[in-house]
Amino acid sequence: MTDVLDAQVRRALQDRIRYYNDLGIYDFYRRPVEKTEPVVTATLSTIPDQTETPTEMPRTRMAATSENPSDRVSALRLIREDIGDCTRCRLHKQGRKQIVFGVGNPNAELMFIGEAPGADEDEKGEPFVGRAGQLLTNMIKAMGLRREDVYIANIIKCRPPGNRTPERDECETCSPFLMRQIQVISPKAIVALGAVAAKTLLAVNAPMSELRGHWYDFRGTKLAVTYHPAFLLRDPRQKKETWKDLQMVMRELGLPMPERPQE
Repeated sequence: MTDVLDAQVRRALQDRIRYYNDLGIYDFYRRPVEKTEPVVTATLSTIPDQTETPTEMPRTRMAATSENPSDRVSALRLIREDIGDCTRCRLHKQGRKQIVFGVGNPNAELMFIGEAPGADEDEKGEPFVGRAGQLLTNMIKAMGLRREDVYIANIIKCRPPGNRTPERDECETCSPFLMRQIQVISPKAIVALGAVAAKTLLAVNAPMSELRGHWYDFRGTKLAVTYHPAFLLRDPRQKKETWKDLQMVMRELGLPMPERPQE
């Protein structure tokens, strides 16, 4: 029994270190333990915090909520509260109106991750609500799902000025909150929409032609890559290729396969 508990502690500590690394924390110290203190029989919920940050939600608590669907709404709310009226990067000074957190089913098996909010999203506070969002909704319908069945988020949560591509440091600053969302929702599959989302999540620099058509392991979750709906609006010829990517996802999730995508 002791070996099992030791393995649990080891996994929990590894998860905790990865969580702090996501937040940019790499230096740790170990508190001395007095001999008079009782030995703790460790479970995931009894590991104490070693470092505190203003935005912290302990990873062990997050893991517990992701296993309990009834707690996921509360866990996502805590992440949103941690973000606050964010001033962690330059974007809060460059015209953004509000944080665009994420929307959808907290118990979703499928999660779509885009690049950044646009003007419509910044106005309404919800991802993918403009023309690209309408196309994404149609893509979801073509899969036999509703928008309410999935969860939708972006790499960064503030609109870059002029809808420019997010800078690397902006993605690195904001993406830890997305990592926490992913862990809470714990989807069976993730679809990265576009090159920025794919390259940020996978930490690779490759063209879309090489990234598409494959499954990737992303922290224990399967991840597929396809074109961003905004790109499809500019180049509708790629819709056929996108449908192939979505069919690959449907097969993985065991969804019935229609003969052709819905318009």
